[in-house]
Amino acid sequence: MWEFSVGLYMIHLFPNSLVLAAVYGAVETASTALLGPVVGDLVDKLAYPKVLKLWLLCKNLSFTVAGGAMIALLVHSINFRAFMLLIILVNISGAVATLSTMAGTILIEREWVVVISEGHTPEMLTHMNSTIRRIDLVSKLFAPVISGSIISFISLTASAMTLALWNLISVCLEYYLLTSVYNGIPVLRECSLRRVLRSLPNNIELNPSVNHEEESLLNVEKNESESSRWVKIRDRVSRILYVNAWKVYLQQDVLLPGLALALLYFTVLSFGSLMTARLEWEGIPAYVIGIARGISAAIGIAATFLYPFLQSQISTVRTGLWSIWSQWSCLLVCVASIWVNKKLISAYMLMTGVAASRLGLWMFDLAVIQQMQDDGAESDRCVVGGVQNSLQSLFDLMTYLAGIIVSDPQRFCTAYTHIASGSTFSILRNYVSFVANSIVVLVWTIDQMVTRQAGPGNVD
Repeated sequence: MWEFSVGLYMIHLFPNSLVLAAVYGAVETASTALLGPVVGDLVDKLAYPKVLKLWLLCKNLSFTVAGGAMIALLVHSINFRAFMLLIILVNISGAVATLSTMAGTILIEREWVVVISEGHTPEMLTHMNSTIRRIDLVSKLFAPVISGSIISFISLTASAMTLALWNLISVCLEYYLLTSVYNGIPVLRECSLRRVLRSLPNNIELNPSVNHEEESLLNVEKNESESSRWVKIRDRVSRILYVNAWKVYLQQDVLLPGLALALLYFTVLSFGSLMTARLEWEGIPAYVIGIARGISAAIGIAATFLYPFLQSQISTVRTGLWSIWSQWSCLLVCVASIWVNKKLISAYMLMTGVAASRLGLWMFDLAVIQQMQDDGAESDRCVVGGVQNSLQSLFDLMTYLAGIIVSDPQRFCTAYTHIASGSTFSILRNYVSFVANSIVVLVWTIDQMVTRQAGPGNVD
């Protein structure tokens, strides 16, 4: 609800400009881009119950604070200083809520799903990924419709109050449901215990004699060379700047698919705060935008049913390739809307193209996630998930920075070309990967045929 409503709140507070919506999006995505690896590392080190508590408490409390601050902005006529303080509070609360939500997403989608599916057929992981994405999209289907209806038929203030109260009440229900899953599946408890043991320090003081030996070793270490000290300093700097997390990510086999997915976030062609604010400026009613976003989510839900079938028939890589082509084709409708003179028709073409493109987008998302789950090591899953979210937010941040620079809604269409470059790169990357894999398989097949024909005695 908040993701949909915040763009409408901001355009109401500062009409004829996208700058507030863009600033909010920039703060939110910058926090994720900067702290994503840290969040992934924390999720990797903490026990599951502790992650659940921190995630739900921080998320719901932050959304409640943001909703309360927005109510104050909408209801009271305040001076400029108070206005800016409340806007800053909304931005900070939204950023904290986003980081908390990311921690929960990494825990459930990158960790729990893989742990639960271990020991089962590969199809189970595919179906679990699709089911979780379906639940997420069902929420995105109903939340905008409800929020848009409240805004259109009651008021913006009523929408903000509903949002704040819902997050205050729902935290207990969410915690109960998630702890029930954790307690009901023994393998999750076992994995949580392994994670805690893995994070314990290896060097434990066993007795005073060992202590004495360590003291003598410390005296020897004082005479280390200057180069060794620089190595220690470099290691500390690496930890501070999250270089280790990025090193782990860059060593993954799924680096290029992850980059292709991240590039798709460098766009305004989604029902985010910028496009929502633009449609509101065009005069499209909030409930219509909510319905369009709901239809978009419904098409995404259809993708979660279609993906398992295609993946079982033509493999994960090919499914991802055809999915990104499908998305790119649908977005051509959005590009065509630039040259339509009638604003209303142009706006509806924009919404139609974006909604239709969700079929390919979500199938591509599922394909990349499954590649990461299949090819990633257990100890790297959460770290890779955090860096992937950070990378996606980095490209998302570039979109909002463009929105700040080009804050006039009339010039919104100049950002349309971003998605073309992102999607085209994704298509080319997958195509090159597919061709390369095909060549490798072909060479291997020919080699095996030659080997069999030559026989064991004729091979050099």
